[in-house]
Amino acid sequence: MRILSVASEAYPLVKTGGLADVVGALPAALSPHGIATTTLLPGYPAMAAATRNGRVAHHWPDLLGVEARLIEARIGEHPLLVLDAPELFARPGGPYADADGRDWGDNWRRFAALSRAAADLAAGTIAGHRFDVMHAHDWQAGLAPVYARALGAEAKTVVTVHNIAFQGSYDAGIFPALGLPASDWSIDGVEYYGQVGFLKAGLNAADAITTVSPTYAREILRPEFGMGLEGLIATRSRQGALHGIVNGIDPAVWSPDADTALPARYAIETLGRRAANRAAVEQAFGLDPASGPIFTVVSRLTWQKGMDVLVETIDHLVARGGRLALLGSGDAALEYAFLSAAERHRGRVGVRIGYDEELSHLLQGGADAILIPSRFEPCGLTQLYGLAYGCVPVVARTGGLADTVIDANEAALAAGVATGIVHDGVTPGVLIHAIDRTVALYAEPNRWRMLQRSGMQADFSWSRSGQLYARLYRDLTGSS
Repeated sequence: MRILSVASEAYPLVKTGGLADVVGALPAALSPHGIATTTLLPGYPAMAAATRNGRVAHHWPDLLGVEARLIEARIGEHPLLVLDAPELFARPGGPYADADGRDWGDNWRRFAALSRAAADLAAGTIAGHRFDVMHAHDWQAGLAPVYARALGAEAKTVVTVHNIAFQGSYDAGIFPALGLPASDWSIDGVEYYGQVGFLKAGLNAADAITTVSPTYAREILRPEFGMGLEGLIATRSRQGALHGIVNGIDPAVWSPDADTALPARYAIETLGRRAANRAAVEQAFGLDPASGPIFTVVSRLTWQKGMDVLVETIDHLVARGGRLALLGSGDAALEYAFLSAAERHRGRVGVRIGYDEELSHLLQGGADAILIPSRFEPCGLTQLYGLAYGCVPVVARTGGLADTVIDANEAALAAGVATGIVHDGVTPGVLIHAIDRTVALYAEPNRWRMLQRSGMQADFSWSRSGQLYARLYRDLTGSS
């Protein structure tokens, strides 16, 4: 079976968040199930090395108003197709925004072109490429099923919602430039409250919808999580097409016994070696040595992630003997608030604004607990990294966090199955209580070591998730 995976980013070529990790890991996860995955990505400058010796598989003189080529390359051991459209993608800055963080004004055209190219592939109009299923990720690929339908593609279509809060809604005036039939300007097409809705259109057109955890699949049926799309998803036809498949992590990238970013590698049997990594975290973040736990945060600094609430609890965290090492960026006001806390608590709070892949590995391998107080979290990957690295997750009970972390209540501790601390709701009082529970458990070395070992023994590789995706593809295509 041949799958076309369409996305705006994929690790290790280009990454802004967890989407890239998922898209990058899927081909290897599906391969053991007899599924060959080809990934289609935009031709950002970061793709230059990957495409340098690639074969041009197709040429569009006019792809939504720009010239474009399709270049064959590789992502690891798996096929990669790159949409080489310099007018759209060969520019400085990030995949979605310029160097100052402002969204590119033509993002609608950039990702509509990606979707149209994907649909041409799904429809079999490009020689040498045939696919049974086209799997589109998030709003950036949301129009792919719509274009595929317009082209009469036989390939089945899947849309995965990694975060329903990001929907890709644009002014209705762009519709004529999309090259879709006039009939697609309707509630059954791309129209969404008088705008063009990329994600809405994809959810409506796809043969199947997946989210990145079972709990999030249930949550987005409710107004407080569905972000206005709950009505569409909750219809009988769409709800039956909805599947929750939790993300996995790639052990080739995230394994403490083989991680070259760690000063000291370790396994369940050698947890004591984490002490060297802990010392490296202290040095990197300017933390004074102390006996209390090091809490870490590796996150976007946003309201969704509960970072505004965490800011309010830092004084208490320090007062209880904890220290904080934070790596992230986001809202300017939150960045300032965390930097102010670091100034206020020198030697107890360290903050790095930005993102650093190697440093994120060090934090998982050296900090004691990772704080993830998200108001909603479709899946989350940092808690999975924490489990794998013995960095105990302290998480809100929502989405994938609820699906992957077992709370250290007395029954779970007695049974030896607890893997973290789970709190209900995201308020300063609730988070303070969770921090207190963490500090108390850390003061009991035997129990703390049990939490670490239970988390490290859990299987959050792509093995199970890959099997579920393979089953979904086969159900859609009627193959055995």
